[in-house]
Amino acid sequence: MKIRSPLSFALFSTLLVLYGEAKTIDPYKVLGVDKKASQREIQKAFHKLSLQYHPDKNKSKGAQEKFSEINNAYDILSDEQKRKNYDMYGDAKGAPGFDAGHPGDHGGYTFFTGGGPGQSGFTSGPGGWQHMGGQGGSQSFSFSFGGPGGSRSSGSHGGPSSFGFDIDDIFSGFFGGGMKHQGQFGDFSSFRSSSRSQSQSRSSSRSIRAINSEAFRKEITDQGMTWLLLSYTPSLQGKQYYESIMAEVASLLSEAIKVGSINCETELSLCKDLAVRPGRSPRLFVYSYKGSEKGSLEEYNGDLTAKNVKTFCQDHLPRFSKRISLNHFDLSSSNVERYPRVMLLSTKKDTPVIWRVLSGLYHKRFTFYDAEVHDVSDPAVKKLGVDALPAIVGWLSNGEKHILKSSISVKDLKSAIKDLSVLLDSFEKKNRKVASSWTSEEQTASTEGQLPLLTASNFDGLCGDKTPVCIIGGFRSPKSRDKLESLLSKVSKKSLSRRQNVASGSRDALSYALLDATKQQSFLGAFEKSGFKSIDNILVAYKPRKGKYVAFTGDMTIEEVEKFISSVLNGDVQFTRTRQKPVLK
Repeated sequence: MKIRSPLSFALFSTLLVLYGEAKTIDPYKVLGVDKKASQREIQKAFHKLSLQYHPDKNKSKGAQEKFSEINNAYDILSDEQKRKNYDMYGDAKGAPGFDAGHPGDHGGYTFFTGGGPGQSGFTSGPGGWQHMGGQGGSQSFSFSFGGPGGSRSSGSHGGPSSFGFDIDDIFSGFFGGGMKHQGQFGDFSSFRSSSRSQSQSRSSSRSIRAINSEAFRKEITDQGMTWLLLSYTPSLQGKQYYESIMAEVASLLSEAIKVGSINCETELSLCKDLAVRPGRSPRLFVYSYKGSEKGSLEEYNGDLTAKNVKTFCQDHLPRFSKRISLNHFDLSSSNVERYPRVMLLSTKKDTPVIWRVLSGLYHKRFTFYDAEVHDVSDPAVKKLGVDALPAIVGWLSNGEKHILKSSISVKDLKSAIKDLSVLLDSFEKKNRKVASSWTSEEQTASTEGQLPLLTASNFDGLCGDKTPVCIIGGFRSPKSRDKLESLLSKVSKKSLSRRQNVASGSRDALSYALLDATKQQSFLGAFEKSGFKSIDNILVAYKPRKGKYVAFTGDMTIEEVEKFISSVLNGDVQFTRTRQKPVLK
């Protein structure tokens, strides 16, 4: 082909450069992995090379370019569709581009289409380059790079239009408008660089939730879930690497954490309120419950590796479960509570990760405990009725105990959290059924922390065989009930604060309940033949295990009631065997 003008020569030279530069660099070679490599192998290779060539760590010449190549390669291979497209066509977009002769490129043809509808495009095949007008376009051209048949051209052979088109037509096709000749090639290079940068930014971000003010308030603030959050601005380098680390950590801690990113350019007020605005590089935070029940942001400042970030996230998982000693704690003696309670028995020295995650997810629906045990032959474990470890024991809001699961096996974190969530959901549903059977008075007492009214449904939890001593306040009128409830509430708090061993579950632990004597006459008849019919207020200290009781029918004053209960605790009163086992109707 004969070039007749400097401008035509410049165009021809540029097309040759574009042809050479645009050939896709093999992403497998860049990352040093085999074409059959797994996603895990690709991730490991990417992380290793990114650390080696990251601009913040590697100041050598060419490190920046190498870092960009690594990110481009990972952008292709980490995306299933892009990788498939590359393997088939040699191009991640699903059609060949500037890769003439690459395997899978449809007989050596490559395509480049610029702009939108109505704009020009090019095709290069064995016969040469052709210009295809957009919708309604009429101008075309072709030329050969010395292939079979020699050089060809259409149009006149003199002046700028010797290729069959005016130079402005090419760049009008690329960008949708005419361009000045001076500096046009540099501008086109910038366009290619910009496209590459945009491709990088889309890499791992698809799996990372974009967080705005509303999402942060509704889905993150004090919801019990741990979040790994990235703050950034689009102009900062390294975002893709941060996101790849986040994606891997989220995979390793699947269902235990969530990941999100905050664009501090578009969410400026949110970043300012949270004090997470990035500086020279993106910043990584964990929304943590490590210090309290209120969530707070903790910044990660360690080495940017998946292993270290994972450890940091695990350390900041919720801690809503109370670590207890079975030998000094007796849940069975507790009064009716607002939430059902669950306790994990395991051999772990610290609260297991799974239990910490669940305690966060359900912290507004359950009260969590966990204890370290090593043998089912332990008397405290036997007392609970557990025959295999690890095990979960639950108590309904009325105090009724259930063995929810024993001999728990864990395949992986994700499946374990899913299975145990189903278990807790089922137990919560059962608790709702029990709660719905309570009278409105019982529900009010439970919600407000008042003394529960003793009924058939909650008797076992409050005064069953697991309870050492049950203090029952019988009343026969609303006025006497109010008086008795006020006295018992005050005395119970005084007694518990004076004798800490009672609160921790010693052998003298007490539970407190009220009884409507007008409706439960037969129940009181199990203690005394007449059922104390002539008495408006009565206190009965009942020992279910021994089937014994002692009653107080004196003046109901704060001093006398406290004196009676202290005598019961200290063993200064004589207990009498019941006539029969008391049963509530």
